[in-house]
Amino acid sequence: MQKSLTYTQQQDMNNKDFISVLSERTGYDQKDTQKLVNNIITAMSDAFITDNSIIVPNFGVFETKKKMERIIVSPSTGQRMLVPPKLVLTFKPNQTWKEKLKGGR
Repeated sequence: MQKSLTYTQQQDMNNKDFISVLSERTGYDQKDTQKLVNNIITAMSDAFITDNSIIVPNFGVFETKKKMERIIVSPSTGQRMLVPPKLVLTFKPNQTWKEKLKGGR
């Protein structure tokens, strides 16, 4: 069965599907496409570890944000606990993508 150049299935796209679609669109074989994707992910991970943002034009911004330590109350025991500070990864789509996502629902 030949896959189309657009991914239209109503389920989550796994790594194999992503590599296959990207390979078809770029014309590279799947092995080279997998290497490219791995290198992109490694470069992005390195940027996030060093607390840098990644701005992708016409797509959005990936950035790490620092969450301060806070006190929570366990609903089951009522005990107060301290949650340590941590970094979280966020994505903010640009306006075009926000509108596309709104229209798709």
